[in-house]
Amino acid sequence: MPLDRPAPLNSLGIAKPPAETRVVVAMSGGVDSSVVAAMLAEEGYDVVGVTLQLYDHGAALAKKGACCAGRDIHDARRVAEEMGFPHYVLDYENTFREAVIDEFADSYLAGATPVPCIRCNERVKFRDLLETAKDLEADCMATGHYIQRKMGEAGPELHCATDPNRDQSYFLFSTTPEQLAYLRFPLGHLASKAETRALAAKYGLSVADKPDSQDICFVPDGNYASVIEKLRPGAADPGEIVDMDGNVLGEHRGVIHYTIGQRRGLGIGGLADPLYVVKLDPEARQVVVGPKEALTTRIVPVREINWLGDAPLTARPEWEVAVKVRSTRPPRPAVIRPISETEAEVELLTPEEGVSPGQACVFYAPDSTRVLGGGWIWRGK
Repeated sequence: MPLDRPAPLNSLGIAKPPAETRVVVAMSGGVDSSVVAAMLAEEGYDVVGVTLQLYDHGAALAKKGACCAGRDIHDARRVAEEMGFPHYVLDYENTFREAVIDEFADSYLAGATPVPCIRCNERVKFRDLLETAKDLEADCMATGHYIQRKMGEAGPELHCATDPNRDQSYFLFSTTPEQLAYLRFPLGHLASKAETRALAAKYGLSVADKPDSQDICFVPDGNYASVIEKLRPGAADPGEIVDMDGNVLGEHRGVIHYTIGQRRGLGIGGLADPLYVVKLDPEARQVVVGPKEALTTRIVPVREINWLGDAPLTARPEWEVAVKVRSTRPPRPAVIRPISETEAEVELLTPEEGVSPGQACVFYAPDSTRVLGGGWIWRGK
């Protein structure tokens, strides 16, 4: 009697024919997630599109350059109609406000430089939406993020996108091994955004030429201060600009209008050497300024670490890695010294400027595309 052979793996790495494989696609209304949905639908998968309504500014229908509001919901629904698969809109406004917006406001007011897109992926898209996908009996969930999932000896690994200009690994470091087992990222291997747009044109999608979103979705035109003032009245109270010795150099119009590393717009001219914002002290309502060299940091305390290495973080006294302390900077050599499973001290082998609490510190394997996780920078030097 012949032995039953296991079913071959489909393009998503699942041992079922595509028609029997249900995939929930997280659709933001942009070209990337629309192409993912269309591609999988064309391959014959049982696609279910889901869009999260995260906020509504009243003018959301007319607002450009954001995601997850009126116009984008319409665009996602239209793509689903064009490709012939079901599409659902879930109201996550309250969840988004509690899990992302409130922390963003409090973190910014505490003098940090928050990255709300990471919290949104971590707490909304890859937690709540992923659970919804499981409730819909989906075999996996796919997104339009530019990052790669590869199978390694110990299971699925997270790797940078092929196109370094589109790579979103900095924003996805908190993806857990359990989530990674369920997630798929069909665009991560593409060489350029032009390829994505070419696929959108091939599928005849109405969003093929839609511009990319630029700003944080709930911060129109990048004006953080105006959003914080609405969320936390009184946050823009004026105070003193002081040097590192506490000498008063001038007045500021509210701590929320300043960021670490800022040089322009301080209103304290007439000095021989330029000064930079080196610290924000919201409690004292002070903006502390100093010379450029005061911005450099070598030791970075990191907590809430999500570790994606094969061995536990604490298995070694130190790890040689590369790290990113900002999304726009390339990874630089560093050493991680674990304190616990979720806390560590990171030493930058070349000191960096403008390292700020509230930002992420993301770990990469040396000379590799593999993402080893990351954590949150939680205080100054």
